[in-house]
Parts: sequence; C-alpha cells; structure tokens
Amino acid sequence: MLGALRKHPVACLIALLPVLCAAGTCLAQPVTVPSVEISLKAVEKPEEMAQALQVLALLTVLSLAPAILVLLTSFVRIVVVLSFTRSALATQQVPPNQVLIGLALVLTVFVMAPTWSDIDSHAIGPYLAGNIKLNEALKYSEGSVRQFMLRQTREKDLALFADLTGVDVRAGDEAPMKAVIPAFVISELKTAFQMGFVVFLPFIVIDMVVASTLMSMGMLMLPPMMVSLPFKILMFVLADGWHLVTRSLVSSFR
Repeated sequence: MLGALRKHPVACLIALLPVLCAAGTCLAQPVTVPSVEISLKAVEKPEEMAQALQVLALLTVLSLAPAILVLLTSFVRIVVVLSFTRSALATQQVPPNQVLIGLALVLTVFVMAPTWSDIDSHAIGPYLAGNIKLNEALKYSEGSVRQFMLRQTREKDLALFADLTGVDVRAGDEAPMKAVIPAFVISELKTAFQMGFVVFLPFIVIDMVVASTLMSMGMLMLPPMMVSLPFKILMFVLADGWHLVTRSLVSSFR
C-alpha cells in the first residue's frame, strides 16, 4: 500500500476522492441529540390520578424489593451461616463479600424455586391469561409465601408477635402477615446461629490444640492463629467443607 502511494500518488488520491467527499458530507450534517423533558402538571381526570398512583406504587415496590428478598425468603439463614463459616476459617475477606452474597442469592433461588413455581403456575400465569383477578392472584401468592414461612417459624416466636399485635392465634393459618414476617425473621436468625455454632466447633478445637502445642514448646511469641490457619484450611478442603455447608443449608429447609 505504501509502495503504491509513493509510485502513483495522484492516482491514489483520485481513488480516495469519493470516500473523502462522503466523509465530508457526513461531517457537515448537524448531529441531532434527542432531548428528555420531565414536567409536572395538574391532574384533571380521575384516570390520570389512578395512573400516577400506580406508577408511585410500582416505584415503592421496586425500592422495597431488596428488603422483601431478604426478609421473606431463605436468604437470611444462608448468608448468616456462610458468614459464620468464613469467620470460623479466620481467612479475613476470603471469600469476599461479593462471592458470599452471590452464593447466598443462588442458594436462595434454588430453595425458593418450588414456592415461586407454584405462584407462577397458580397466580401469575392465570392472571396474565385473564382467568383470575389481581386481588385473587395476590391472595394466592401471599398464601404460598405464608406457608413457606410458617414451616420455618417456631410456634413460640409466632405466639410472641401475635400477642404483641393483640391477635388471638389458634392456628398458624390465622396469623396475620404483620406477625408472621418478624416471627419468621427471628426464627431464621436463631436457626442460623445454631448452625454457625456447629460450624465453629471443629475450628475451635484446632485453635486450642495449636495454642497448647506452642505453649508447651515455649513459642509464646508466635501467634497461634498464624499456625492454625493452614491446618484449618487443610481440614476444610479435605472434608469438602463447602459441599457439607451447602448441603446442610439446603436440607434444613426441607
């Protein structure tokens, strides 16, 4: 290409002339940038007021979606137990928070899949097909989520919040959601702490053995955590710890 340009510069310029003209034409045309306008005006019709309220309700639900995911699903127990596992290993930020939260979300989707499939087949699908109304779909969805939460909620916690709300609960199905949700959350926290205690036990034994060995050898200046960390990681890998923890978490919801 460079040799041809040196030998025949005029011919090359003539050949490139149409391309240069087209480029100049494109550059000469003004570039149009679309504008976005947001305006507020008074509502004149009831239909416009209903649409504005629907948009406001949708934005509110979207802002509360993370809280709904955390409090109404298995996410609380899973992420707490995974955090306990990392603390027992004493590996600081390994695995990082992003990995733990991502794993917790994946396991939450796996655990909640039967409930969500039931809601999709009996509530969302029929509603989109026009077979049921919106209030019927919401009622069935609430019932499915309530059944999942009641299976994991202790009767003592449910009775506590039912008493605080002034509701006489004789059966779990009669409990209002304002009592079921906090009872479910504290039940999940207790279960998660129980599982975390079981996870901590073998690592505490390793720390005690290492600390006793170092003291008997007179190595008081050597931090026991520095010596016990490789042994804890080795034991966790040999025992396939992540498999055991994941299996225990998923099985605890069955």
